[in-house]
Amino acid sequence: MLRATTEFAAAHVLRGYDGACARIHGHNWRVEVRVLAQALGGSGMAIDFRELTAMVEQVTAVLDHQLLNDVPPFTEVNPTAENVAAYIFQTLAAKLAAHGQTPPVRLSSVTIHENDRLSVEYSEDA
Repeated sequence: MLRATTEFAAAHVLRGYDGACARIHGHNWRVEVRVLAQALGGSGMAIDFRELTAMVEQVTAVLDHQLLNDVPPFTEVNPTAENVAAYIFQTLAAKLAAHGQTPPVRLSSVTIHENDRLSVEYSEDA
């Protein structure tokens, strides 16, 4: 399993929430992705960390320094940490599939940290 971590800063408002998070507030979100490979390529790598990190940063760049409520799909979907993790997972999984990596790699999970104490992990594994 390979892991890559990046960060982005963004604000959000939790719609329908009864508490302080119903007001605009922000986080320095830390994103950790985990990728699985069944085999290594000719270079002895499953995927180049540089390529993986670049793909993660392409996904998070859309969210960076934004009010998440103004960024699709969060104009309709509540921008909870769970939904942000699912969005990053689904977007990155599509990028990895389109990348055409040989041998193929598969996204295992995305963990979103709102701070050092609170995080959510999203995976589509049963």
